[in-house]
Amino acid sequence: MAKEIINREENYSLWYNNLVIKADLAENSAVRGCMVIKPYGYAIWEKIQAQLDKMFKETGHENAYFPLFIPKSFLSKEAEHVEGFAKECAVVTHHRLMANPDGPGVVVDPDAKLEEELVVRPTSETIIWSTYKNWIKSYRDLPLLINQWANVVRWEMRTRLFLRTTEFLWQEGHTAHATQAEAIEETERMVQVYAKFAREYMSMPVIVGRKSESERFAGALDTLCIEAMMQDGKALQAGTSHFLGQNFAKAFDVQFANKEGGLEYVWATSWGVSTRLMGALVMAHSDNNGLVLPPKLAPIQVVMVPIFKTDEEHESILIKMNEIKQKLTALGISSKIDDRDNLRSGFKFAEWELKGVPVRIAVGPRDMEKGTVELARRDTLAKEFVSQEGIEIHIQKLLDDIQANIYKKALDFRDANTVKVDDYETFKKRIEEGGFLLCHWDGTAETEEKIKNDTKATIRCIPMENAEEEEGFCVYSGKPSRQRVIFARAY
Repeated sequence: MAKEIINREENYSLWYNNLVIKADLAENSAVRGCMVIKPYGYAIWEKIQAQLDKMFKETGHENAYFPLFIPKSFLSKEAEHVEGFAKECAVVTHHRLMANPDGPGVVVDPDAKLEEELVVRPTSETIIWSTYKNWIKSYRDLPLLINQWANVVRWEMRTRLFLRTTEFLWQEGHTAHATQAEAIEETERMVQVYAKFAREYMSMPVIVGRKSESERFAGALDTLCIEAMMQDGKALQAGTSHFLGQNFAKAFDVQFANKEGGLEYVWATSWGVSTRLMGALVMAHSDNNGLVLPPKLAPIQVVMVPIFKTDEEHESILIKMNEIKQKLTALGISSKIDDRDNLRSGFKFAEWELKGVPVRIAVGPRDMEKGTVELARRDTLAKEFVSQEGIEIHIQKLLDDIQANIYKKALDFRDANTVKVDDYETFKKRIEEGGFLLCHWDGTAETEEKIKNDTKATIRCIPMENAEEEEGFCVYSGKPSRQRVIFARAY
């Protein structure tokens, strides 16, 4: 089964699409550009969602839900925002269908034209800030820390499962603050929440940085991000956090009475991650045998496959496996006994390998005699025989080791494919090999655009962590520069 996957080294893009489908994560739908997230894929998203939701609540945020439809006039109130999203908006113009008077089927009722057209949510800043005007009156109402789990629609012309679809799932945080300093602190806090989640749960090393002005979110004064490297050397933006200043507060006239009784506009942030993280999870770790899932996000952490010839052997092995399952459950470890009687054990091994289950247990008659099990780990494909006694403790430690090893492997790959480049000819050659190029940049949008047009590489971020000032000269223009930035081709 796993052998049917297209080879990663031969065609990375086809390998990715092929794996997403064969591992039962998602498939294309009857609606162009939209996907169906299948139960196994959605189970991973639920794990992502549950952990992030916990982290948001630990930082004082609450969940709410706002309308899917946004009056077109709302988008017009923030000039940069509407310009950034105008070409991606789906617009509702009518509210009713009618039977086709000229034949079978239905047509749009021309008399049902909306008084004002509605935009299907591409992001929610405008509808939320129109609501905040009613919620915020005094400094006592601040800070307002709200998160929304929702779907959004952005009309994409070229789509790819999880990475870029017309409709996708995400969370979007929208917060309001009394001071600029508090809003900036929130922006920085939430990008660090994303970084912690990526590193500790996705086992995916990320670089925390600041976007260049041309790469900022539409309507933001500053955009912070986490950038990850995929196994083909391309970058993937895994999360963003935006300092919005007072732009949306002024656009929707959201003011509060301060302690002195005067009126001030509030300060805003927004931040979000999406099902794009599912694509990152696949591309950062998986191989030609299938998915490689970090244990903390695996829907099934341990799968058990009985090997037997007689009904008596089958029964005794199942009793032992159920004992192991109970012990694992007591430790919070999810497990499944694959007792399908119409499939050979070899097929089952390949299927669970394809689905990325971190640990596989096989038990046969000889194992029952010896009091052992065969244990296989998905990340290295290594196998070992261990005692049935205390197996749950061994597996608990093994899962921790797998989580750490997956992270280390990804970090080693990123480090090996991150290089300093100081001249443009080397830049043009090296970018063809993929990876992150640490280069000096003169800070101008003109240079950034020329490099992008020339090489398809963009500034992924200006690193914030462990970033040292370093005098140098722009890799393209030769003008003075004080810090290296990360250039890469990206998804």
